[in-house]
Amino acid sequence: MDLTLATRELGTATVIAVGGEIDVYTAPKLRDRITELVADGRYRLVVDLEAVEFLDSTGLGVLVGGLKKVRAHDGVLRLVCTQGRLLKIFRITGLAKVFDIHDTAESAVA
Repeated sequence: MDLTLATRELGTATVIAVGGEIDVYTAPKLRDRITELVADGRYRLVVDLEAVEFLDSTGLGVLVGGLKKVRAHDGVLRLVCTQGRLLKIFRITGLAKVFDIHDTAESAVA
């Protein structure tokens, strides 16, 4: 399965809509997109995981790395996720306490 990334502006934030599987093979594509956005001065990011079918530890590492990148510029990285199986991964790993997780991109930006 491949990874799709679509970027759009929403208010003061940049939303990255992610689709497919985030695994050891595809995670670098997401990492590179986050790195590009931060390099462009975009420090308010929302990663929309609604179309993600699979997320492994490599993908979690990319999200944590992205959070560190934006925080270095006093920015934020928020997630959009309503899927029970993905939310369970965030709870089990303790990352539900690290990430600000929302139901919609609009609430993540508000």
